[in-house]
Amino acid sequence: MDKRLEAGWFQRIAWSVLAWASLGLLVWVPFLYVAIRRGRGSDWGAFASFALFDGVMVTWIAVMPDEGPDDAILGLVFITVMLAAALMLLFAMFDRRTPPVAPAPYGAAPQGPYGYPYGR
Repeated sequence: MDKRLEAGWFQRIAWSVLAWASLGLLVWVPFLYVAIRRGRGSDWGAFASFALFDGVMVTWIAVMPDEGPDDAILGLVFITVMLAAALMLLFAMFDRRTPPVAPAPYGAAPQGPYGYPYGR
């Protein structure tokens, strides 16, 4: 199960911008995309952790009083997780593109028969 998921820089930046522009509410979407396309256990784990983060943060914000000492902790956790997600999306989640392999030029020297290493 060695699936590759190649992406150029435009796609990587677009996924990161989606996570930041939605203020973290859609941070789980790129990880779901990667998990479905590649299907590795680590990808599903990353998706589950960011979905859990999103659920906990929304709940925490909803039940928290208007102002309190937890505001600094909430902000620090949010920024740390969003930076980690952006770095993962830019550098770790997608595989680098492999250059295409050029075919053998026309008129290349034919290979000798297999099993006789000295040729004729």
